Amino acid sequence: MKGSSEESIESVRPSNLQAFANISTLHGMSHIFAYGHMTFRRFLWTISFLGSLSLLMLVCLDRVSYYLEYPHVTKLDEVAATNLTFPAVTFCNLNEFRFSKITKNDLYHVGELLALLNNNHQIANPHLAEAEVLAVLKEKANFQNFKPKLFNMTDFYNRTGHDIGEMLLQCTFRGEECFAVNFTTVSHQPLILTVFLFNVSSDSLV
Repeated sequence: MKGSSEESIESVRPSNLQAFANISTLHGMSHIFAYGHMTFRRFLWTISFLGSLSLLMLVCLDRVSYYLEYPHVTKLDEVAATNLTFPAVTFCNLNEFRFSKITKNDLYHVGELLALLNNNHQIANPHLAEAEVLAVLKEKANFQNFKPKLFNMTDFYNRTGHDIGEMLLQCTFRGEECFAVNFTTVSHQPLILTVFLFNVSSDSLV
């Protein structure tokens, strides 16, 4: 009788999981791991708990994925102004020099640098040049009995560089027409690149 009574006590004693579930503050745990056999009510609580847990994990994964995309918001304030200070604007021609302004002395000194001549002062890749250009190049590249003169790279760029008067087709500022005199020529070292700076303080535009 003593052994059977001990077995009956063990059968009604709650497991560690049931004991934890009954003291846990996690909603639904005490209903899922209640004492006794599985009932329909416990089954519904189990389905609801697992569904809620799955939804929570799905939302957490979605938010973590969104965070790892590093989203940001850019806010712009647009202000209308009747008059603005014109910024300093510079522009230049991608063609650094004018072939028509190159002299025989220029070609002798920088022909190889400009990929017009090879190291033997002969025309490089003549088959790539147009007929008219090739004819002029042959005439300038004829160095027979030619005595080279001193050469200055800055003078070369200033002389063969593009002229703003020839480049400027149309210019208006604040409803007023602007001209080549409203631009200042600037040379940048070490490339000696000639650029043109718009001078808004010119008397004709004040």
